[in-house]
Parts: sequence; structure tokens; C-alpha cells
Amino acid sequence: QVQLVESGGGLVQLGGSLTLSCTASGPGVIFNVFPMGWYRQAPGKERELVAKIYRGGTTNVAESVKERFTISRDNDKNSIYLQMNNLKPEDTAVYYCNIKVPDDYWGQGTQVTVSP
Repeated sequence: QVQLVESGGGLVQLGGSLTLSCTASGPGVIFNVFPMGWYRQAPGKERELVAKIYRGGTTNVAESVKERFTISRDNDKNSIYLQMNNLKPEDTAVYYCNIKVPDDYWGQGTQVTVSP
């Protein structure tokens, strides 16, 4: 059973920064070979990809956040991070960590709220 534990969400003002963390655990899984990513879901909207990072460090970042968000991973810690800068109210959402092993596993979500 794969578990993902997220942290780092919160309330921040327009233009502020936050860093989200996600740590994976589970028996017998070599996490660093699988892609991991961050998705978000705002009220009334579908869940959308924010950023994904692959085994070799290649990333895929949504155009809407490309200049402001950075995804990284620490394979020794089975963790990924999302550095979010210059946050805007439209970034307000629940952010979910994801890993495909190859089935999809999701974290419990962490709320990010950006006030105007």
C-alpha cells in the first residue's frame, strides 16, 4: 500500500510564496523510478495537473504556473516539492500529490489559499 503525505499548505497574501512537500512510503516500492506530481482542484473545477517530475529529473509544468512554480524531487527521501512564488488568488485550491506505480495514488490534499 502506497501512502503519500503532503504538507506546506496555508494562507498567503497575493505575491507570497509557499513550498509544498510530499513524501511517499510503502513496502517494496522503489519510488525514484516512478513519475510523481502535483495536481490541484479549485471549488467547482476539475482537478488539473500543476507539475510532474520524472525519473531522470525531467519536468512538465502547466503553462499557467511555469514562470512561478518549480517542482523538484529528493530520491533519497522519496519526496517531491513544489516551490510556489508570486502566488495569485487563482492559485487557490486543494493541492494533491500523485504517484503512478503504475496505478494512481493520491495524498489527502493540502489547502492553499491566496488572499487578494
